[in-house]
Amino acid sequence: MNPYSIRPAEARDVPAIVGLIGDLAEFEQLTHMLTLTADKLEPYLFGPKPVVEALVGEIEGEVVGFALFFTNFSTFLAKPGLYLEDLYVRHAHRRTGLGKGLLTRLAQIANERDYGRFEWSVLEWNEDAIRFYENMGASVMPDWRICRLSGDALTRYKA
Repeated sequence: MNPYSIRPAEARDVPAIVGLIGDLAEFEQLTHMLTLTADKLEPYLFGPKPVVEALVGEIEGEVVGFALFFTNFSTFLAKPGLYLEDLYVRHAHRRTGLGKGLLTRLAQIANERDYGRFEWSVLEWNEDAIRFYENMGASVMPDWRICRLSGDALTRYKA
């Protein structure tokens, strides 16, 4: 029997998810970019027009991991896909199977919805995560790079 449980996030989980995202930002050394608050996240998860979904992982009733994801689209496959934005499990609860359980549940959701892909990004220095993903059967796409407009570069295009 698993020491954890996985379920869709509920509005009451938003503060825990925000805390875990803070932990993730610290792990990735990106706290200088973090402007997230529960008030900012809640409408995108549970407002009138949600744009993301989340799963939470609990151990002994405490939310210790999460996966935040959304639907994208593949023009080549002519099908939607599932894009995993962030997955994080607190350090003390790694190696419990929760990370693998979250990824497995997301793959199941992609299959249930007849999506053509399940994708995510990984930092090139995070060798543990890369090995973990490859052991689950994921391909790390060496020829692809993420392009991003944000901050001032994005606001230059305001109409």
